[in-house]
Amino acid sequence: MSSQRKGLALAALLLSLAPWAGAAQPVTVVAAENFYGDLAQQVGGPLVQVTSIMNNPDQDPHLFEASASTARALSAARLVVYNGVDYDPWMDKLLSAARAPNRAEIVAGKLLGKKSGDNPHLWYDPATMPAVARAIAGNLTRIDPAHRADYQRNLTQVLARLGVIQARVQALRGRTAGKTVTATEPVFGYMAQALGLSMRNARFQLAVMNNTEPSAADVAAFEHDLKTRQVSVLFYNNQASDASAKRMQKLAQQSGVAVVGVSETMPAGRHYQDWMLSQLDVLEKALSH
Repeated sequence: MSSQRKGLALAALLLSLAPWAGAAQPVTVVAAENFYGDLAQQVGGPLVQVTSIMNNPDQDPHLFEASASTARALSAARLVVYNGVDYDPWMDKLLSAARAPNRAEIVAGKLLGKKSGDNPHLWYDPATMPAVARAIAGNLTRIDPAHRADYQRNLTQVLARLGVIQARVQALRGRTAGKTVTATEPVFGYMAQALGLSMRNARFQLAVMNNTEPSAADVAAFEHDLKTRQVSVLFYNNQASDASAKRMQKLAQQSGVAVVGVSETMPAGRHYQDWMLSQLDVLEKALSH
């Protein structure tokens, strides 16, 4: 096990062994996406009860439809965390339909100053999760002030683990900056920017993300990049099923361009930090060939 992995394992162990004062009832937290739910669980520990609505890594998030159980979970929540920036618009509708004066809401897009039309995949931006973690700790402290010290202690540990991702990005940037890559969707966009990668075929990516057909010119440009190996890596959304994206994935494989699969939903049984680090490991390996 690498020293980095050992550090993450130790931090997780310390988190699980932290002394806790008994809470009469856990604070109910609902997260639209499971990576925000995981972060809330890390900050809240046993003092919170977290429900993540989108938690199936095999599901296309763009096709998600809220159910009656989703509405019931939100109605009982003291704290709600979701992405915003038009990624989970059903949340706005459900929260508006069932207003609760004592419910706190955290919208990642608002914390980052994002607006409609911006890339909504905010969790791939290394700056997002520290901001969300601080907001979660602050709201949990207001809801449950008796356990302020517990939330602050956990926040310190969570920020340290998130710092490992930021350090990894900076170390990897020295070898990735300036390399040209492409993608079927802008899922990895913020992380690619943080790594200094030069991203091509943005219009194609936006068309696929918005479930529209890319233009013939954009398809031709994408195909040319792959056939002539103008790009080092193709990032492929392995949760999507768009025919245009699948065609580009196949062409990349035929042309000898490395394909790195990325997902929008965190795999089951993982923590956000481990998920991000594993994807950076895969990218580093792909670029080394």
